[in-house]
Amino acid sequence: MNAVPAVSPAPTFSWRLAVLSIMIAVASLIAIYRTTAFGMVSIWWRSETFTHAFLVAPISLWLIWEKRKVLARFQPHPALWLALPLLMLAFVWLLGELAAVNAVTQLAFTAMLILVVPLVIGLPAAKQITFPLCFLFFAVPIGEFVMPKFMEWTATMTVLGLRASGVPVFQEGLQFVIPSGRWSVVEACSGVRYLIASMTVGTLFAYLNYRSIKRRLIFVGVSIIVPVIANWVRAYLIVMLGHLSGNELATGADHLIYGWVFFGIVILIMFAIGMRWREDDDDAALMTETVAASAAANAKSDAKNHGTAQGFVTATLLALSVALLPQGALKMLDTQNSGAAPTLSIQALAMGGWTQDAQSLSTWQPAFANPSVTEIASFSQGAQRVGVHIAYYRHQGYDRKLISSENALVKSGDENWLQIERGTHTVTLAGQSLVVQSAQLEQQRALTAEPVQLRVWYWYWIDGRLVSSDFLGKLWLALARLRGHGDDSAAVFMYAREASPGEADAALEKFLAEAGPALGTLLEQARHAR
Repeated sequence: MNAVPAVSPAPTFSWRLAVLSIMIAVASLIAIYRTTAFGMVSIWWRSETFTHAFLVAPISLWLIWEKRKVLARFQPHPALWLALPLLMLAFVWLLGELAAVNAVTQLAFTAMLILVVPLVIGLPAAKQITFPLCFLFFAVPIGEFVMPKFMEWTATMTVLGLRASGVPVFQEGLQFVIPSGRWSVVEACSGVRYLIASMTVGTLFAYLNYRSIKRRLIFVGVSIIVPVIANWVRAYLIVMLGHLSGNELATGADHLIYGWVFFGIVILIMFAIGMRWREDDDDAALMTETVAASAAANAKSDAKNHGTAQGFVTATLLALSVALLPQGALKMLDTQNSGAAPTLSIQALAMGGWTQDAQSLSTWQPAFANPSVTEIASFSQGAQRVGVHIAYYRHQGYDRKLISSENALVKSGDENWLQIERGTHTVTLAGQSLVVQSAQLEQQRALTAEPVQLRVWYWYWIDGRLVSSDFLGKLWLALARLRGHGDDSAAVFMYAREASPGEADAALEKFLAEAGPALGTLLEQARHAR
């Protein structure tokens, strides 16, 4: 047996100063970025998908507490150079705030909280608690952006399972009909809740039970794949249970309860299997490695002699100074974003033989929340009719923004309209080639004698630029505000009835070719008329 060399723990007084500095810096960051912090907590409170986030910080603190003996062997010394990446994170937060992107601001804010720790105690000590610190990222309520894709996958796999079981299925987008009734895949059926919960618990399980990086990564990968597949099986079993019981079982709220019970069983089985490859700590080897690392780190740190009260105060003040910079920039930019409510004269699009109709083309409207102004009109030329819907935004924030995961052509619970197809279409607009988003909508058959289908094209207009990508749209919006151009932007929707294949696209192309220049002028005039 090898003897473990004794190493004197770091002075208690230094660690007390370091912990006090971290507490002051973290509390100050939360106060400075309270809007972001309160926004995270409000999402935890109202969304069942992220309720687990209330436990993330306590778990992280507990994991750090478990490392206290290891940390005591290191001398805390501020790493002031980390103020530079902290400044970069503050700039990222500013960009996210300008574009009103919760995911960006909350990720940047959490990363800033984490980076304060190595800034105050130094990298050698902070390295010992890398996982507990990074575990805080699970408190960020992010992941719902994948929900539409997961809903599509769930619907597709459920239909494939039903057909493989001999059940006839007619599918329209996220809804499908079987002989016993009609089913629909909604947000709660997407499996995103299961995925996020499984990733959080699975990552913690891997850290506590495995020592090798390889095994940890493998188990985390399994905790990602298993809930996705399990959700497909869950959806299939619930539909089959309802079908075989004459819709007496697994309907209403019961299918959600059954789903969580099934998910819990799957996770327990996954953990039981994972325990077979559990790796226990090699205490002697771990202690020897820790002692050697701490001795080398302390020798290097002692030479620099930064672990003083003055050093901790400097680190704390530096962190606070960096954190305040984007707040000042934001206030300055907000003064450039003033102005009255915009006005649009959509009648200007009636040109080139197109005339504005008194009657609306359709009852459909996109579910874009709280625009500054909305203009809707229908235009016709001979037998061709086209509808135009413009949602114009100014003074954007978290309660009013052009690009949001909440905005959609059709909500999943819409009782009037279904989105049965999505894609893209290349058009020429304002002299440039633009790939616009395209979708096929259908009115519920119960509401009309004949099914009404609409072909919809839509894109964004931001600071005079035309984009159809949500990511690029957010980026251009942030850059526009940084340049002092304000946040004026709009979502433009054009639609026509699809009575026969290609008929709607032909009408939309013709209208856009003749009214496209006037549309650009209309939006520019609204932006400059303040």
